[in-house]
Amino acid sequence: MLAANQTKTENPVVDSNKLARAKVWGESDPTVRWEGAFAVYGGHGATASSTIVYEIEPGKRLGWHTDATEETQYVIAGTGKLYLEDGSTYAVGPGSIFVLPTPMRHDLENTGKETFRAVAFFAAAMFTQNFDQVMMPPKSHILGTPNREG
Repeated sequence: MLAANQTKTENPVVDSNKLARAKVWGESDPTVRWEGAFAVYGGHGATASSTIVYEIEPGKRLGWHTDATEETQYVIAGTGKLYLEDGSTYAVGPGSIFVLPTPMRHDLENTGKETFRAVAFFAAAMFTQNFDQVMMPPKSHILGTPNREG
């Protein structure tokens, strides 16, 4: 029972399986194609961080980009290759965790035969991602949290 001055806390649990995924692709590169959904971000379940769930189909990739804040990823399913701006590459798969400090330019490719699924945690409630190529939609180099424009 709540005291007279208490309010019920909003449910902090998000069922990421039920989130509608936005489809994103590179305007000039057919291998850049993925789907993602923000689970939480500033003003929508979080005050100091953001979380996105995303999938990449076999043979596709995220596209080279730089995030405006540090990113930590956890791979749920599938296998892939993480590419970093210094030329290094790393194999990733279920259970892999990696951190991408700001401003680390990177790309991630699905190298397996099943859908690559991961969760990315960002150290800001609002941020942008600057892609090397124009991303569709919104026909821009810049993507990010839904609240990124204020």
